[in-house]
Amino acid sequence: MVYVKKTRGTIAILTGGGDVPGLNPAIRAITIRALREGYRVIGLRRGWAGIMELQRDKKVDTKESFIVLTEEIVNRAGRTGGTFLHTSRTRPSHVPLATVPKHLRDTYTEEVNDLTPEILKNLEYLGVDFLIPIGGDDTLSYGVRMYQEGVKVIAMPKTMDNDVPGTDYCIGFSTCVTRTIHLCNIVRTSAGSHERILVLEVFGRYAGFTAMLPTMAGSANRCVIPEHKFDMEHLTELLVDDRNRNPSKYSIVLVSEGAMIKGMDEMSFTDTERDMFGHAKLGGIGDMVGVKIKEFSAKYNNGTRINIINQRLGYMVRGGDPDAIDSIVPMAYGNLALDLILKGIHGRLVVLRNGRYDNAPLDVVTSSKKLVDVKKHYNVQRLRPHYKSFEFQPLFIMTGSS
Repeated sequence: MVYVKKTRGTIAILTGGGDVPGLNPAIRAITIRALREGYRVIGLRRGWAGIMELQRDKKVDTKESFIVLTEEIVNRAGRTGGTFLHTSRTRPSHVPLATVPKHLRDTYTEEVNDLTPEILKNLEYLGVDFLIPIGGDDTLSYGVRMYQEGVKVIAMPKTMDNDVPGTDYCIGFSTCVTRTIHLCNIVRTSAGSHERILVLEVFGRYAGFTAMLPTMAGSANRCVIPEHKFDMEHLTELLVDDRNRNPSKYSIVLVSEGAMIKGMDEMSFTDTERDMFGHAKLGGIGDMVGVKIKEFSAKYNNGTRINIINQRLGYMVRGGDPDAIDSIVPMAYGNLALDLILKGIHGRLVVLRNGRYDNAPLDVVTSSKKLVDVKKHYNVQRLRPHYKSFEFQPLFIMTGSS
């Protein structure tokens, strides 16, 4: 095999899906521990795309596919946000013909192609002994496929939606909640100055945790989430009442990007183009909610319409440096992964459950869904989180994996 030096083995790391703060600290933790244990570490670029596009030819420049990681490289990036390995939403088992790498187009000619055989050959070509994908359920679902194909996989959960099953916590979630609270507090001053209702659209395709936690923390009066279709007039009535009872004459609602108004058949999309996992880009439900609130507000405000401030938080909550939790948890997850490797264990997902670091079977990623328990944590009449007791709850209350 090429590229393999006399080491204890080679560990490959990749980051897929959306970027979040905490990815670079995770890469750093894995790399430093692995190098000190005698392993060689490579970073696969752009998620599954880098290893898919690799050409098994010594004459071809491979710098766009992978990089050999050193302490110097990871220390430089380790305290920053994003991922220096870059990322993509590539699914090698479902590659459209137009996206098939040029050197493979004579072999793969279907409208949608399974390039898994190439991934396996490329991992062998690089001498990869252990593969550590860091991602959400989409990225990790293909990690499950790799494990089923015989690759030694140890996965790390990452997503600001915090919806990877099997773990209470996913890298990026704390910073997302922190940013959302901070941005709410910035924009609320304008809402108060103009006596308006503030509509903030936040991430959350299928799970509403990123709207629920800031609302529970007091950053918003109401939130609407993907797990419950809401009545637009009911939301308006609540927000008008919230505004009129507030001495500063404003109210705030957080709207998950995957939330749906009663009567909607599907989520709101910015366009119809879909990624390899079948997802179209979400966005626009906040705009829709804002328009409807203004339209209905007069009915609940003595005939006077209330103006709206509408803001999509978007990448503002996924950019920038990680907070304390997203600096510490990735460090722990990276070392958990190495603990498993040193024991010869694979096919696992490193997790945080019940306040303890642990690991779970990798296939938990594809065997269940992690959503807000509406009956337990969401008041459908008040359109906000509710709780009976905080005793023995996880750090982020409704994010338990059980």
